[in-house]
Amino acid sequence: MAATRLDEIDRKILAELQADGRMTNVELARRVGISAPPCLRRVRTLEEQGYIRGYHADVDARELGFEVQVFAMVGLQSQAEADLSAFETRCRNWPLVRECHMLNGEVDFILKCVAPDLSTFQRFLTEELTAADNVASVKTSLVIRGAKDEPGVPFDILEERLKRLA
Repeated sequence: MAATRLDEIDRKILAELQADGRMTNVELARRVGISAPPCLRRVRTLEEQGYIRGYHADVDARELGFEVQVFAMVGLQSQAEADLSAFETRCRNWPLVRECHMLNGEVDFILKCVAPDLSTFQRFLTEELTAADNVASVKTSLVIRGAKDEPGVPFDILEERLKRLA
């Protein structure tokens, strides 16, 4: 388990930054109970080791005019690794696709898409997604409303598990 390589301070740093990535290093150090210089060193190490992949603002898509959110379940004709990788590359180049996850089971990929309006999504669906090489089927579900959108991981569950394993 990768989290066992991290000590309690590292996990606290990650939990605090996940909750508020804009806080100063001094505030972060205060919250995790260490001084600022070692806190900054730890953050940089966590970044270098890939535990922290980046920082971003959590923007409100609807406030910005992106009224449509759709999950698209995509089935491919071939699941050969080269074909899976080619589809993933294509997804990374489509701006409307915000998330792309490979699944097991009946569906090969699920895509989270956002668009300013239904006609923009429909154009993407018919002209790009369903027309893409190797795409056999696409089923879409329009999001009516979201009940939860929590980024990151549940650190409290991780801490409970680590205590049980100790």
